[in-house]
Amino acid sequence: MERYKNLGGNSGVAGYEIGIDYVIVVFKGGKKSYRWSYRKAGQQHVENMKRLAESGQGLNSYIITRVKNLND
Repeated sequence: MERYKNLGGNSGVAGYEIGIDYVIVVFKGGKKSYRWSYRKAGQQHVENMKRLAESGQGLNSYIITRVKNLND
């Protein structure tokens, strides 16, 4: 699990893991991880989430506005 950089300073994301066709996210204070895959969220969303996770900014907002209910 990679630590999320949180460049914006106010993200709820603590860490992430990137796979070929999925992203796993752990939120601050949480012990549960959430997984978004091509199968459920779609390739475009997962690839966008990967990019945001690696950049360290915008992932939490993206999850809230676009994929919140599309996790596995």
